[in-house]
Amino acid sequence: MKYSVLGILGLVLTCQLTASAQTVKAVKPTSPKAATHKKSTVVTEPLISRAAASTIIVPSWLPPTTPVQPAATVVTDLVDTKLEVKFDWARQWLTGNALLTVRPHFYPQNQLVLDAKGFDIKSVRSVIGGKEKNLNYTYDKRKLTIALDRTYTRTEQYQVRISYVAKPNELEAGGSAAITSSKGLYFINPLGTDKTKPKQIWTQGETEANSAWFPTIDKPNQRMTQEIAMTVDAQYKTLSNGLLISSKKNADGTRTDVWKQTLPAAPYLSMMAVGEFAVVSDTWKGKIVDYYVEPKFQGTAKAVFGNTPQMMDFFSKKLGVEFPWEKYSQVAVRDFVSGAMENTTAVTIRQEWTQLTPRDLLDQSYLAEGTIAHELFHHWFGDYVTSESWSNLPLNESFADYSELLWAEHKYGVDAAALVQQQKLTNYLTEAESKREPLIRYHYGAREDMFDRHSYDKGGRVLHMLRKYVGDDAFFASLNRYLTQNKYSASEIAKLRIAFEETTGEDLMWFFDQWFLQRGHPELHISHTYANGQINLRVEQMQDSTFTPIYRLPVTVSVWSGSQSQPTDHKIVVTKANQMFTLPASQRPSLVKFDGEGQLLAKIEEEQTQDELLFQYYHARHYLQKYEAIEKLHAKLGDLAVSGMQRNAMNDNFWAVRLAAVEGFRRYKGPEGNAVRKELRRVAMTDKKSQVRAMAVTTLGAFLNEDFGDVYSSALNDSSYLVVGAAIAALAKNPTVSTRESINALQETTNPALLHALSNYYSLNGTADQYQWFLRRMNDIAEDELYTYLQNFGLLMVRMPPVERDKGIQRLEAFARTHPNITVRLGAYRGLNSLVPSTASLKATLQDIRSKEKNDQLKAAYSLIQ
Repeated sequence: MKYSVLGILGLVLTCQLTASAQTVKAVKPTSPKAATHKKSTVVTEPLISRAAASTIIVPSWLPPTTPVQPAATVVTDLVDTKLEVKFDWARQWLTGNALLTVRPHFYPQNQLVLDAKGFDIKSVRSVIGGKEKNLNYTYDKRKLTIALDRTYTRTEQYQVRISYVAKPNELEAGGSAAITSSKGLYFINPLGTDKTKPKQIWTQGETEANSAWFPTIDKPNQRMTQEIAMTVDAQYKTLSNGLLISSKKNADGTRTDVWKQTLPAAPYLSMMAVGEFAVVSDTWKGKIVDYYVEPKFQGTAKAVFGNTPQMMDFFSKKLGVEFPWEKYSQVAVRDFVSGAMENTTAVTIRQEWTQLTPRDLLDQSYLAEGTIAHELFHHWFGDYVTSESWSNLPLNESFADYSELLWAEHKYGVDAAALVQQQKLTNYLTEAESKREPLIRYHYGAREDMFDRHSYDKGGRVLHMLRKYVGDDAFFASLNRYLTQNKYSASEIAKLRIAFEETTGEDLMWFFDQWFLQRGHPELHISHTYANGQINLRVEQMQDSTFTPIYRLPVTVSVWSGSQSQPTDHKIVVTKANQMFTLPASQRPSLVKFDGEGQLLAKIEEEQTQDELLFQYYHARHYLQKYEAIEKLHAKLGDLAVSGMQRNAMNDNFWAVRLAAVEGFRRYKGPEGNAVRKELRRVAMTDKKSQVRAMAVTTLGAFLNEDFGDVYSSALNDSSYLVVGAAIAALAKNPTVSTRESINALQETTNPALLHALSNYYSLNGTADQYQWFLRRMNDIAEDELYTYLQNFGLLMVRMPPVERDKGIQRLEAFARTHPNITVRLGAYRGLNSLVPSTASLKATLQDIRSKEKNDQLKAAYSLIQ
């Protein structure tokens, strides 16, 4: 699963939740070795010595105590599931008939317990030799407990048929920042009343929501083959796992499509999708590769998804395991509750990222392509080999996350991979300000808690370090061993470690213990001196070792002498809290660069002079080193050498370097100011990358009391939506009469960047006309944009006469109370809150909304809003 951009709520909490530090009586822990045993898979709390008791401060990021969450006990093995389903669009029900083939796992069984959420159970029968017999059962709307006709042993398969009606909308609402709803089956625009979106049906099973539309054992350590027969109206296309083995027209004008997957996968990976899709066909080695999109996006589908066969080839060769499944399809759906989902052979992905016009494609970032790589890689890590429990989720998600870097490196080069590395590390470190957990967590509050920046971004960076430590050959050979030995089965972290140890011959418990089983990350202070022909490099680990280990860190130190273009690399291993390393150097080095490869998952503070940073920029080996020099020298832009370096960077071959340089000149007051502004104008008008042009417009807009109206007017006609949006944002603070008509002409856009910019512009400069625009467009704004859109609407209403606010307030209140997406509810609440100073009665409304909210994350966010 791709972590959703609807994790706005998680980001809000990460940035704002600051727990009060507690003073507690504690003790100095013993040596880390005391808790590091060769085959341990659970890390305990540090051992306590009563004699060493002292007072310490508990950091705010230390998570609360949560219950242990073991893998589900396997009592019964799923073998096969056959479903026959029909859909009632008006009532949003599914009528189903399920034939389950099962067997006892080890011990004899005389009952079968299934997950079945919110069903009306019509009948439960055993199927023996083609004959069916009613079975007794009990059902509490969550679990279906069936009394079998006799006791069965582990060598005996048996079959049970269940007729039922699934009513997902009658389930208690659930969801999280990563997966915003948990009802399993979704009817989109079921009555066709919304003319802006198509009618669709789709499912979302992770974590354990597929049991809301078919009875199963909804645990990740189960595997089954499957067959799903979907009866739909003739105009709809269907998609499910495996191959379409038959399609039959029925006498009533409907059609029944039968999809069969002959290879076993976990129940949460089952899926269905129904809609008026165009199917764009591709192939890889004779296997079907299809892209399902709405018909109007048929022409750009290959521009978005077209690298899929190349990815299949690249990953197959890298892993030494050819893509193992029957086919590979991807379907873009409306109102998806996450980013994307790796359903076996049939990936579901949010349409906002993938249904793009030719003009949208001009701003295409790596998001869609990275997501496509991510979900495809899951077909090895997550589908082929599946985490046995949600505690082991990084065995799925960390690998999928790392595939985004692997593909960027292969397709676009080392700088593009370094940019992915930087973005992912930043994501994790941001989350780590308020939360630090082990990657493999045997304690958590709710399953969805595992879907965070730890399981994704931190885990991907840990795999990158493991790759750098053992080398490429050993890394991919180890992955091949892991996949081959555990194919079509459930796995845990110990199996991955063993695969690496068997391949490399090295005991790697130290690596897996500190990175997978303990919380936190290194916080390093690096300094060096030079004397008597040697470099003295000091590495200090500054993290709180009461709650975080002292790390063993194999790392490269790169040393440049004189004006040499290539450095000398020194391999060192940091093992202590404060450690000195001596490196030979025949002359005073021009630059000593700790972690020259940029591989460490760490927060690093490295002492470097201005001259060293300038040298680093001009001799950088990759993007990260250039970016670091630009970032660290930002405060010294008044120096001509530094501003010259940054102007040089605006012409770099890699667009992200240019972007960093342009952004760094915001509100610049240093030497050669006119030349800098002239260069920014040039970049805004001519840079080949739309993201860089947009940043140049934004940077010019930050110069106070300066007129760049000609640039903004030109940017309003740019081919890129991002650039147009940046111009609107600049004009929001400095509106001009001459551009107002051009901005108003964009009101019917569907582009998210423009909608965001327009709503912000009107929140500051809008009139009663735009009040009506906000109300009208509210129904067709994507959920991703509603969070900000609703807040901007509230700001506009502050300037409206109180008598005219009622309709807007009612709309915001309805969103805040009833919208299924928790992020949208938060945006509406914030919009209402902005009106409190001028509408006193809203205080009671907001209090009532808070008191009736059931989502814990949302309640926590509300508590931070004054």
